[in-house]
Amino acid sequence: MSDIVIGGDLRVDRLGYGAMRLSGDPGIFTPPKDRASAVAVLRRAVELGVNFIDTADAYALGDNEQLIAEALRPYADGVVIATKGGNTRPAPGEWIAVGNPGYIRQQVELSLRRLGVETIDLYQIHRLDLSLPIADQIETLAELQRQGKIRHIGLSEVTVDQLKEAQAVAPIASVQNLYNLINRQSEAVLDYTAEQGIAFIPWFPIAAGEHAGPDGPVGKIAAEIGATPAQTALAWLLRRSDNIVPIPGTSSIAHLEENVGARDVVLTDDQYAALNGLASA
Repeated sequence: MSDIVIGGDLRVDRLGYGAMRLSGDPGIFTPPKDRASAVAVLRRAVELGVNFIDTADAYALGDNEQLIAEALRPYADGVVIATKGGNTRPAPGEWIAVGNPGYIRQQVELSLRRLGVETIDLYQIHRLDLSLPIADQIETLAELQRQGKIRHIGLSEVTVDQLKEAQAVAPIASVQNLYNLINRQSEAVLDYTAEQGIAFIPWFPIAAGEHAGPDGPVGKIAAEIGATPAQTALAWLLRRSDNIVPIPGTSSIAHLEENVGARDVVLTDDQYAALNGLASA
């Protein structure tokens, strides 16, 4: 499995790690109950060669960023930390986009402090604030980029038209949208990012459901190749397009090691074609 260069200078392994699940509750609102275990997962990820770690200021109200710094600082050479801002958490279960310039600048400063870095490798708008012009939100990040506080700009959950509007203001290095074997509503965005040389970071890359069970189509193919359904789903993503960087998340070292094993899973053309046919209408 090859690596990928994000934004022209961030070379990372194509299988990353999403730190969101290192929270203490399903709502991603509180710090982990077992902090030592969460630290161990992050350190094991880097030991396994994972060098792209994704987080956000909204995960556990900033604690997720602090946790990464606690586990990984001083960061090893080549380790890329991506974070996101612009999605506020007024209460458990609530996610509200706020994109005004003052708020974004504040959140970048807080992320810099929590991560313990002088420059954030990849800063993504977690959700566009549709009450404000997209150009204004991107220009705020472009200004911070000129100041050296962020290296590259990314977006999350955008359409092709929104991405094009953002590109008119500043270079966009990555897009992070929901995408997996079953949910392919972002197919057009994926294809456009591939054409543009933009990294596509699918969140929720391993879809659960009957299809992944022992008698389901993913489970059957997994059995044929001696892999798990999760590894098979990740292997499909890695083959789907060279610009895809999956970020499966877990709070378990065993599941982490299983996910990383997807690097070595090879699908035949027939198996790949069969998995292509699983997308919901």
